[in-house]
Amino acid sequence: MAGMASMLGAMTVAEAQTASFKFATQTLTVPAGFTVELVAAAPAVNRPISIAFDDEGRLYVTDSSGLSEKAVKQFEEKPHRIVRLVDRDGDGRFETSTVFAENMMFPQGAMFYEGALYVGAPPHIWKLTDTNGDGGSDRREIWYDGKTLTGCANDLHGPYLGPEGWFYWTKGAFAEQRHTLGNGREFVTRASHIFRARPDGTGLEPVLTGGMDNPVGVAFTATGERVLSGTFFQIGTAGKRDGLIHSVYGGVYGKENSATAGHARTGDLMPIMTHMGAAAPSGLIAYRAGGWGDAFRGNLFVSYFNLRKISRHVMVPDGATFTTKDTDFVTSDSQDFHPTDVLEDADGSLLIVDTGGWYKICCPTSQLAKPDVLGGIYRVRKVGAPRIADARGLNLPWATLAVGELANLLGDERPDVQQRAMQVLGKRGPEAVVAVQEIAARDASAMARRNAVWTLARIDTGASRTAVRAALDDNDAAVVMTAMQGLSVWRDAGALGRLLVFLGADNTPHARMAAEVLGRVGDARAIGPLLAAAGRLGEVKFTVTGAPEGAADRALEHSFIYALIEIGRPRELLAQLTPDASPRVVRAALVALDQMAGGGLKAADVIGWLEASHGMVRQT
Repeated sequence: MAGMASMLGAMTVAEAQTASFKFATQTLTVPAGFTVELVAAAPAVNRPISIAFDDEGRLYVTDSSGLSEKAVKQFEEKPHRIVRLVDRDGDGRFETSTVFAENMMFPQGAMFYEGALYVGAPPHIWKLTDTNGDGGSDRREIWYDGKTLTGCANDLHGPYLGPEGWFYWTKGAFAEQRHTLGNGREFVTRASHIFRARPDGTGLEPVLTGGMDNPVGVAFTATGERVLSGTFFQIGTAGKRDGLIHSVYGGVYGKENSATAGHARTGDLMPIMTHMGAAAPSGLIAYRAGGWGDAFRGNLFVSYFNLRKISRHVMVPDGATFTTKDTDFVTSDSQDFHPTDVLEDADGSLLIVDTGGWYKICCPTSQLAKPDVLGGIYRVRKVGAPRIADARGLNLPWATLAVGELANLLGDERPDVQQRAMQVLGKRGPEAVVAVQEIAARDASAMARRNAVWTLARIDTGASRTAVRAALDDNDAAVVMTAMQGLSVWRDAGALGRLLVFLGADNTPHARMAAEVLGRVGDARAIGPLLAAAGRLGEVKFTVTGAPEGAADRALEHSFIYALIEIGRPRELLAQLTPDASPRVVRAALVALDQMAGGGLKAADVIGWLEASHGMVRQT
């Protein structure tokens, strides 16, 4: 990294609303009040793709060799590598680089978890461990095998760590995969998915299904809402190809595609949250820190390969889902600036990955590979942001802290300290439950109580379940939402009565999440309340297929119907189809019966409704 200081760029004259920084190959522009510097470049890293920090602040970078051939060639040669960068003097620039792993298949994701680096390299997710502390991976294990590798290598991206401690990754490409799910059921699919599993690989299940070609990145809000970036969600409409999805559990998204045949649907395809045209979005994060001001907390920052920019998306609640307000955050004047990842550092700054000009695999906007145009990693800072002392908590005696001391760190203002405390407490297991439960129950900050619930969700005991159920009565909506997420992952039936009350709540995200939990629990006592909730949906306009036109109403209706499908009790559901049933109840029951396994819907059950007075019922 010799000579890095001369490569940092100099600020140029810019418009009042922006600031521009000139580098050797391009000028990067950011909003006024922010700065950009180059913090890693060749030869330390040549064509970076994805990045991840370990607990010590060392940065792992998947680094392309520049080979841009189809997947079979990539798999044969395995020419890529992973490097580990270290900022030794704490100035934000990485002075040293060592090779952590060589001979890698095309790496499309990086995540560090409990001493190992997990890298998605289709068809596998690899667990790479440095067991002897020499800075290189000497143990390679296949953590997950997707078993398919298509020409574009878009079979797998990830993994990503969910706030409850599960691993998430995406499947694309429409090649048929066969898996055994956590419930023992055989699962055969050609569709695209977000999958998840516990860190030990158990509990595999899909949480989203789609007809999109290439689902890529997954980010999580503070309350566990999933946001997916990807391509070809919709075709045939200008400005509506790629973008972002609010991943509602069980939803089928993306364009109509035969690959989704056989997967339960609740009506029309689920709505896309953010349309960005032919943008090729890749890595994204939901911003956590508070140093940039409350207006930035929870914002999405997304890298757009084709658009040569990082965009900022402010998520705006819209009933049971979200819309976004979209602005440019980092833009370049170079045709060869191709951002592929973005990551929040412990101090609140953002790292931006520019992979350079090498990539052209199946990319309609990159027909000419330029492996000689190298990339780099940039850091964006906010002018005047408060300095965070010991941002990673490296001075804390983690190995000897008592569970009570660890639990108190759940309310620490340093996001990385919060995250590490959750992880360590989760590993402590049952012995940590009482201390964490006290944080969840007492008058701590809402953030601390929310983090306590996420921690309890990692410890599946009777006491932790009781504590999470109690959090349903918290006076903060975000804590309540987090509790429902934990109950959903567990399929916990212990809060049935309380969840039924939430179905009628004015807080529609709570109603949606309550339906999700009830469906996963599978208790037939929820059928009547779910249908009643569907019947109370407001007076909305419907499409020709009978589904609500608005995204907010569609997300809520979907969750009610999908819960009925998962409960899978056709006899009880059919009994609800009485002549005096409301149109929305009839619609929900008919769709659920039609789509559930063994629903047994007969022509005689349907034909009479063709004479219904409500057009929605006739169309359904």
